[in-house]
Amino acid sequence: MKRLLALTALWLAPAPAQAAACWYEHGVIVVPASVAGIAGDYILDTGSPVTQLHETRAQMEGLPPAFRAEVRVGGLRRADRPVVVADLDARTYAFPTPIAGVIGADVLAGRVVDVDFAPCRVEIWPAGRAPRFRAERSLRLRLAGGAPVVDAAVADGPRTALGGFVVSTGLDGAVRLDAALASVPGAKAEDVAPYGARRARLRALSLAGALFENLPAGLAPPVEGAVGAVGAPILSRWRLRFDLARGRLLLGRP
Repeated sequence: MKRLLALTALWLAPAPAQAAACWYEHGVIVVPASVAGIAGDYILDTGSPVTQLHETRAQMEGLPPAFRAEVRVGGLRRADRPVVVADLDARTYAFPTPIAGVIGADVLAGRVVDVDFAPCRVEIWPAGRAPRFRAERSLRLRLAGGAPVVDAAVADGPRTALGGFVVSTGLDGAVRLDAALASVPGAKAEDVAPYGARRARLRALSLAGALFENLPAGLAPPVEGAVGAVGAPILSRWRLRFDLARGRLLLGRP
């Protein structure tokens, strides 16, 4: 009987997580990873639909603007994933060491991804095999343009807008709004675009019952099915579980 119980306990234990060492720096999650055999530090961005390789690294390896390759992050290996070459200088110039690219949401599809910001930890679980997660809130998670989206509300005082917001662990700003939804009087749209020269302020954001006020914000290109994006400076309030298999975002105490 003792042997049977031991075997049953082993059978019921969670599958090992595919854990990735990480650090939270300049408002984004960074992990060691490999794309097309190119190992380095990559931004883990749930808000990016596809994986990106920095243009400089791609040119060094003689790679075309778009290709398919194996992506590795932690113990997770995904073969034949689409990769886009992009100029990431504006996004990564402040980092003390080179950033090789961006690991996108497509690599994480169908998995359960746990993210802790302090101390930083990322665990990637097979669907249905993750351990229990103590959540304060559970939000419906859907895909828009290949990126996970939850509902939130923003306000500038007299006006309020409710809609889908991309949940982005790789966005260094608190919140960004679709340029068709908002404007910044006295500034050009490109000035407050991602990695532009200026930042605007947003009166308030309501997400998962929490209110955030007087936030650094900006404008972003439109994403079909979303009106903006919420970044790591907001998300770091919680421990996160992206259950991409069941379409839920769980928020727990850090």
